[in-house]
Amino acid sequence: MRGADTYTEGLFTLKKLDDFVPGNHPLRVIRTMVNKALAEMGGLFARMYEDDVKGGRPSIAPEKLLRAMLLQVLYSVRSERQLMEQTQYNLLFRWFIGLSMDDATWVPTVFSKNRQRLIEHEAVVVFFNEVLKQADKKKWLSKEHFSVDGTLIQAWAGHKSFVPKDGGDDA
Repeated sequence: MRGADTYTEGLFTLKKLDDFVPGNHPLRVIRTMVNKALAEMGGLFARMYEDDVKGGRPSIAPEKLLRAMLLQVLYSVRSERQLMEQTQYNLLFRWFIGLSMDDATWVPTVFSKNRQRLIEHEAVVVFFNEVLKQADKKKWLSKEHFSVDGTLIQAWAGHKSFVPKDGGDDA
């Protein structure tokens, strides 16, 4: 018997975002490492915001911004505008960043306004080094060989911008 094409939305849900992320999803391991690294950076974050004596509304947590920026890199999202669009409806992104289903997504200018602060205090560098330190402890790093499959890297360059290595004018 054919089922009816109806849509009924419940008034309440008892599920958490964590319920929607498969237990073996690779982002679970990454998020654990990221959260550990961000916990180590608590002092740096406190120093970044201690000079805000003027008041105003509370900023977005730098931990959430760094998690969102990491997602942007991992999923090759081209812009903050597209990242926020994805976060609007992608439960995996919301879970990884630390937003609930009810939280509003940020306007893309949040990144441009906060990026300078993260750069000034070298938060991105410290974040990367903390994750690297964890990977080194687990013996996930090797100094023997490094290779990249170029077919998996998305290039944002036009074909006309390629320059021959030998310096010739060959097309």
